[in-house]
Amino acid sequence: MSKFSGGCDHINTHSNGDPIDNHTCHCSVCKRVTGQPTTHVAFFHHSDLEVNNPDGINRQPFNDQNSDGPLELCTCSTCGTPIMLDDKLNRIRVIVPNIMGYSDDFPEATYHAFYDASSGVPRPSDGREVHEGLRPEFVWPEGS
Repeated sequence: MSKFSGGCDHINTHSNGDPIDNHTCHCSVCKRVTGQPTTHVAFFHHSDLEVNNPDGINRQPFNDQNSDGPLELCTCSTCGTPIMLDDKLNRIRVIVPNIMGYSDDFPEATYHAFYDASSGVPRPSDGREVHEGLRPEFVWPEGS
């Protein structure tokens, strides 16, 4: 049994490794794609998040305003459920626990990323660190 598991009835993603980054995202792309004011996002090493039925995935650019960007939104070709974000550079795979089939006991985000004070949204006050990007000590993994 995997430590983390999600997906839909047709495609499962799972990992025994912990996320390498786990944050609440405030970026405009996440807001546009999810329709949520903030989005809980977890990055895994690409090889740590496995997919049981990769042939059943439809891929489209994650950011429709940067269609050549490295992240692709993967959805189930049968039911349309969002499955994960896949990095074309094979550095990371990303899940959004509350819309990609993960249980409510998925670890909470550890900080706030991509907060923009000029957006007019009040600065988060839940005691977690707030950054204008990813946490400063985050290092992108090597791709393969």
